[in-house]
Amino acid sequence: MTEHSSSPTGSSRIRTLAFWCTTLVIVFELIAGSAWNLLTIDWVEDQMGHLGYPDYFPSLLGVWHLGAAVAIVLPGLRLIKEWAYAGVFFLWSGAVVSHLARGDGLVSWGPPLMFLAFAVASWTLRPADRRLQALRLRRDRRSADAARERTGRPETRPRDWAVSIGLIVVVSAVSLLTLPAAEEITSGWAVERGWADEHRP
Repeated sequence: MTEHSSSPTGSSRIRTLAFWCTTLVIVFELIAGSAWNLLTIDWVEDQMGHLGYPDYFPSLLGVWHLGAAVAIVLPGLRLIKEWAYAGVFFLWSGAVVSHLARGDGLVSWGPPLMFLAFAVASWTLRPADRRLQALRLRRDRRSADAARERTGRPETRPRDWAVSIGLIVVVSAVSLLTLPAAEEITSGWAVERGWADEHRP
């Protein structure tokens, strides 16, 4: 009976796969966004100017993006994960509202809305060991299971940390290596949307 209950079912595998797919999307966007903001490519400058945000705002966003990505990917850190998910909810919903307030079309507020949907899906699908409620239940347990848990295998294995850190390094490298291509692709977007002059320096 114990073996049957501990074996993963088809639906739990699908849920886990869906969690990691949605999580990878938001983590890649957060890390790429961090690079775009911290290195302040033209697209970011034009967008911030259009929305009326101060010059230092991209630097703040870049740090917050990176911190949220790291918190969401690393094992453990359940309370910080909740803050990170709340942060990305405010980040992308704020971007949607900012563009709507400026009268921008779907092409501007659609992408942050899409990333917001991925973030909500990732948060909803996260496994029990990444949920704050699981931590509270574990603390409240007064049984032999709790003692066995303390003496059994650690809550997060070194392999989990290695995979998570490796993922962050790979995504960061890809984001930095593709930055010149991203700059080239986005260079005309602000001009097309009327946010920047075509003959800027």
